[in-house]
Amino acid sequence: MKFWKNKKVIVTGGAGFLGKSVVGLLKKKGCPKIFVPRSKKNDLRKTSVIKRMLKEHSPDLIIHLAAVVGGIGANKENPGKFYYDNLIMGTQLMDQARRFNVKKFVAIGTICAYPKFTKVPFKEDDLWEGYPEETNAPYGLAKKMLLVQSQAYRKQYGFNSIYLLPVNLYGPHDNFFPQYSSHVIPAVIKKCFDAKKTGKKSITVWGTGTPTREFLYVDDAACGIVLASERYNKSEPVNIGSSFEISIKDLVNMIVRLTEFKGKVKWDISQPDGQPRRLLDVSRAKKEFSFEAKVSLEQGLNRTISWYKEQKHLCD
Repeated sequence: MKFWKNKKVIVTGGAGFLGKSVVGLLKKKGCPKIFVPRSKKNDLRKTSVIKRMLKEHSPDLIIHLAAVVGGIGANKENPGKFYYDNLIMGTQLMDQARRFNVKKFVAIGTICAYPKFTKVPFKEDDLWEGYPEETNAPYGLAKKMLLVQSQAYRKQYGFNSIYLLPVNLYGPHDNFFPQYSSHVIPAVIKKCFDAKKTGKKSITVWGTGTPTREFLYVDDAACGIVLASERYNKSEPVNIGSSFEISIKDLVNMIVRLTEFKGKVKWDISQPDGQPRRLLDVSRAKKEFSFEAKVSLEQGLNRTISWYKEQKHLCD
């Protein structure tokens, strides 16, 4: 609580899925001044906009969550946009934060930065052992450059920036629509409810179902980010995850059970699977700032499904 007293904080992407949880937690901790730039008025791809924002709000700390993101389909269709927008936002924002003497910069990376065939569990030291999975490599590499910049700026300028690598997130307020841009959990939840409503006897899911993933409930992710903001001040990247691995097939079956969909699941094997396995080593986060995930996958899915059911405009 003492850390956040009198702090002025900018949270880019603070109105988004993860941002809502981060901002809510900052408010609970008593942070008095939080500014959330909205993209319509604050295009972070423009240096002039960033300069104006920093001059007006004089932040002590920036948490950079803003990103152009999507599922495998969105990554396949927009590699150039995902690369450029994410790279230019992060690079310019961190550079101007240094120039405006911001005391701390928290950069949020992505699990997509890891090589396609990383040894499991993924350790932060393995980030440079190969090329990312092809379908999301442009996005992953753009976000990965924040780590290079963070370390270079600390070395040359003494700039206090940190780099966090959250695993796949899910929870209330996730992107359930349009389905094209959704990740696997919200996409499958929506498909189950749509099928129940229309009486369809099956749903179709991309890939073979054999890849494995680790998922982190959004409020747990927010907790990890806020703890790191308070306590971590080193150059080394840090994984933020749940330490629980599940196959996509088992995940889909769990969602089917929890949504009470009685039909069949069909697998479209003509579509890509993405990275074969994802599971993080989270020992550094525990050691450096005492982070451990609290919400189990089934608990988190139940909360997410309950929230979705309450959003009548999404279910209609």
